[in-house]
Amino acid sequence: MSTPAALDRFFGITARGSTLATELRGGAVTFVAMSYIVVLNPLILGGKPDVLGHSLHIDQVAAVTAFVAGVMCVLFGLVANYPFAFATGLGINALLATSVVVKVSWPEAMGLVVIEGLLIVLLGATGLRTAVFHAIPPELRAAITAGIGCFITLIGLVDAGFVRRVPDSAQTSVPVGLGIGGSIASLPTLIFAVGLGLMAVLVTRKVRGAIAIAIAVMTLVSLLAQAVAKLGPGPKGWGLTVPAPPKAAFSVPDLSLLGQCSVLGVFHHMSVLAAVLLVFTLLLANFFDAMGTMAGLGKQAGLMRPDGTLPNLGRALTAEGFGAVAGGLGSSSSNTVFVESATGIGEGARTGLANIVTGSLFLLAMFLTPLYKVVPVEAATPALVVVGAMMIGNVREIDFTKFEVALPAFLTIVTMPFTYSIADGIGVGCIAWVLTRAGAGKLREVHPLLMVVAVAFLVNFAAGPIQQLLAL
Repeated sequence: MSTPAALDRFFGITARGSTLATELRGGAVTFVAMSYIVVLNPLILGGKPDVLGHSLHIDQVAAVTAFVAGVMCVLFGLVANYPFAFATGLGINALLATSVVVKVSWPEAMGLVVIEGLLIVLLGATGLRTAVFHAIPPELRAAITAGIGCFITLIGLVDAGFVRRVPDSAQTSVPVGLGIGGSIASLPTLIFAVGLGLMAVLVTRKVRGAIAIAIAVMTLVSLLAQAVAKLGPGPKGWGLTVPAPPKAAFSVPDLSLLGQCSVLGVFHHMSVLAAVLLVFTLLLANFFDAMGTMAGLGKQAGLMRPDGTLPNLGRALTAEGFGAVAGGLGSSSSNTVFVESATGIGEGARTGLANIVTGSLFLLAMFLTPLYKVVPVEAATPALVVVGAMMIGNVREIDFTKFEVALPAFLTIVTMPFTYSIADGIGVGCIAWVLTRAGAGKLREVHPLLMVVAVAFLVNFAAGPIQQLLAL
């Protein structure tokens, strides 16, 4: 397959040692590897009531998830000319569903994502993003990523019923346990466990699209199990979606969630400090993964310069920031670079043309919404555990032999799942970092911005006692 001259010049296909066929194949492989997000994101965001009791519909979330991912893949391919595909980032969507919407409405939560995205765009366009990156110690950055991995793993285990609250936990020291009475005890949870094993084997064997394949297989198993057992929702039934054959394979996508965000609404009934901390938490959760992922993918694709930098990095970081803005405006949550892009790069993809292929397939996926509604949470949540296992690998970058490093990192990691809050984990970690550095006589090594962040989190955590003292 010959490459048209204009296309070759624009993307530099030949100059990067690729071909048109290779770019097309690489883009398709990347889509297969990350298409699971169109199933998983609706299960994380859909059906979760906000502070007003309103929920997002699963089919609407599926449609906007595919739409925003498609648009961002194409945009990034054209602007940055990298084969780095975009989709809703795991971690921020869980943060929104479990921690943010208990305080604000869904439109306001998505408005916070837009604000966070605009800040990332500003930081990228002005070159300040690198400066902020250096303000957070690398060990703490690694701990944040690892903690998010633990957090989304716990979400997967709980949603699948593998981990449950002990009914009489008020009378015992054991708040949670395995399944029901120490046993898996339900067919859907067994399907989750089998699915996790299947996904683990496929990922271990480096099968392309391993996560998507495992979800598809276990969805079919779930349909068969439901046809035989006739289970309903409940403790020994399905957690969220009762699997049933779709009435149709295709449908016109419902994109009514587009634009359903309130950028300034959160400031009407929440203190400025609380709102700023929420934005900062979203910023941190999204900020570092993207830079690290792009660096790793750039190295794998052979796009790194001899000095270890990527060409057009500023443009790429700015475009990446628009992923959060687009995700907030589309109500699909912040979009970011996906590490699964490595599968397409492994096929030889080297240019943004591969991204355009991936994005086009995401846009086509919008019309498959009826199929996404078939997937039960028990078939999809093994992906959270697998991705969590990948993210925990960041602990390799933490020197646990130094206690002033070990304690803040440890508290960051464990606080996120134990409090069910990414924000609390980041806050506790920042405070502990400043405290232990001061105790070690190394306060001068702490970046002033990190000190400001630690103080802000400290004030937020102590808001209750402070208000009581002021009321005296």
